[in-house]
Amino acid sequence: MASIQSIPTKPFEGQRPGTSGLRKRVKVFQQEHYTQNFIQATLDAIPTGAKGATLVIGGDGRYFSPEAVQMIIRIAAGNEVAKLIIGQHTILSTPAASHLIRIRKATGGILLTASHNPGGPDNDFGIKYNMSNGGPAPESVTEKIYEITQKLTSYKEAQLPAVDLSAIGTQKAGNLEVEIVDSVADYVVLLKDIFDFNLIKSFLHKTPSFTVLFDGMHGVTGPYGQRIFVEELGLPQKSVMNCKPSPDFGGGHPDPNLTYAHDLVERVEKENISFGAASDGDGDRNMIIGKGAFVTPSDSVAIIAAQADSIPYFRRTGVKGLARSMPTSTALDLVAKKKGYEHFEVPTGWKFFGNLMDAGRLSICGEESFGTGSDHIREKDGVWAVVAWLNIIAAANQTKPSSINDILLTHYNEYGRNFFSRYDYEEVESEGANKMVDRLRALVSTDRAQLIGKDLGNGFVVKDGDDFEYTDPIDGSVSKKQASWQSWDCSFLMDGSSVLGVRIIFEDGSRLIIRLSGTGSQGATVRLYVEKYESNPAKYQDKTQEALRPLIEVALKLSQLTEFTGRKEPTVIT
Repeated sequence: MASIQSIPTKPFEGQRPGTSGLRKRVKVFQQEHYTQNFIQATLDAIPTGAKGATLVIGGDGRYFSPEAVQMIIRIAAGNEVAKLIIGQHTILSTPAASHLIRIRKATGGILLTASHNPGGPDNDFGIKYNMSNGGPAPESVTEKIYEITQKLTSYKEAQLPAVDLSAIGTQKAGNLEVEIVDSVADYVVLLKDIFDFNLIKSFLHKTPSFTVLFDGMHGVTGPYGQRIFVEELGLPQKSVMNCKPSPDFGGGHPDPNLTYAHDLVERVEKENISFGAASDGDGDRNMIIGKGAFVTPSDSVAIIAAQADSIPYFRRTGVKGLARSMPTSTALDLVAKKKGYEHFEVPTGWKFFGNLMDAGRLSICGEESFGTGSDHIREKDGVWAVVAWLNIIAAANQTKPSSINDILLTHYNEYGRNFFSRYDYEEVESEGANKMVDRLRALVSTDRAQLIGKDLGNGFVVKDGDDFEYTDPIDGSVSKKQASWQSWDCSFLMDGSSVLGVRIIFEDGSRLIIRLSGTGSQGATVRLYVEKYESNPAKYQDKTQEALRPLIEVALKLSQLTEFTGRKEPTVIT
């Protein structure tokens, strides 16, 4: 039996997790006792207790993951956890972890990820706790973790040799049972139950001119892409790229957008690839592109919802409801209204979707930040979205040849087009960003009466404004601080938690949204969203940035973003 010791420690400032967990620079986590403190606090905050618990452990394979997993093993053994289920080599995508928690009926899971943030010794690391439903811990749990970190004086640790994280199978670490599992196998079984793999495989092999390229971005989804696209669907090896996970993501930024997935974008255009896709560091985001085609996340979730009857899972379960985050375009609402589905507009944070799913009122949902998912798990799911699109394309090609652009245009002809773009200004100085937000808040509160009906330029007249307030229909909780000015939304988030905001809607239905996001470990990211609805078919194929230019000018003038942040150009445009 391993010796269990109580290791003296002291609290660290700033260990407050959000729904995305605790994210800091690696060097912060490497401080003596820092990571151990947070793990102990997490175990102490488990609602049913750590003793006798079964926990799923894994992450995106970023730098410091092996060391952190060994710490979790020792502290779990010291706290009488019964069993850990660990992804081989510490690899376990966030969606796969959510699924594993659910099918193994685990108490919860500890995920080692900072999602799409860069990795390596000088970049980010993260730890988050997921509940027994497979979804992110609610605020009641994350706040309890924080409270414990602020008064912790010791942590319990079993004195154990390092566990071999490469050997699949069950082993003992003191009284703790440790099972190392194939990181990919159970997730692939899940996807094969959801989608028509036979239809997709048949289409791909009968249509050799339809080419596919999946970019794992050296993140966690590389092994999943290899198994699904090459081994299951029989595509050639050249159909996947960057599919070996790397602690520093190959020196790149594992965020699937047109800026950071530039290698994929260049190859798709140069090689005339029909279907290109990428997923992020931990596997919960996705991007869909093709030669001359880009699918916005807002359009993607709307089209998946509109074409849900082509997916076996939804033919079995039916579509119970649709939902989007507040900044996401209203394209999904149009599908819901036409098909008669219940639909919800929720604050940012996947936990809001999870409540609706657990209550049986939501099937398909999405966020503009390249997050799409369904009730098959309780996290957004990048690879799920990629395979959903392949399923939809394969089904459409049963009746006539259909490219990504064909599917987009067919959707626009039925529902109209929501031109939508997001401008990210990353690692902005917090002081200037906060002053900008304070000014906007004053504008939509003190000066509200004067703003309504005002022409802000280029013919955009303000229709109305209010503070976005969401009352969860399931648990009755109220989320207020994501101000919902009918077209501006300025939200400040720390580690994924919404704190405040403003938005505005114009008389023609256009929207502007500004949010501040603190999901990085340094500074804030200013996010500007611009949406314009178009019902004229002659304009459906206009270039997005040209269609939105007049509204973007209004946004920059009203926000005074350049004056407050010093930024003249965004870091990323999507």
